Amino acid sequence: MPHFEDSPKRATNLSLNAKVLDLARELGMNLSQTVDALLAEEVRKRYWARWNEDNKEAIAAYNARIEQEGLPLASFRSFMKDR
Repeated sequence: MPHFEDSPKRATNLSLNAKVLDLARELGMNLSQTVDALLAEEVRKRYWARWNEDNKEAIAAYNARIEQEGLPLASFRSFMKDR
């Protein structure tokens, strides 16, 4: 899983909607901080979407095995014995 904390900052150029940029500045928003947080959120979302896609066969095989064989330590689950 990607971790972005404590990573150095790097300067970059962005092209943003002029009206949105003007209003953001008027509202006193920290543009770098806001864009950084939103980009990190989107990167995490896409990272996990790709991870799920790349691993869907293994996940399906694992789920099928659990469905067929049950959980390995299920007999030790005291909270499930009444069912």
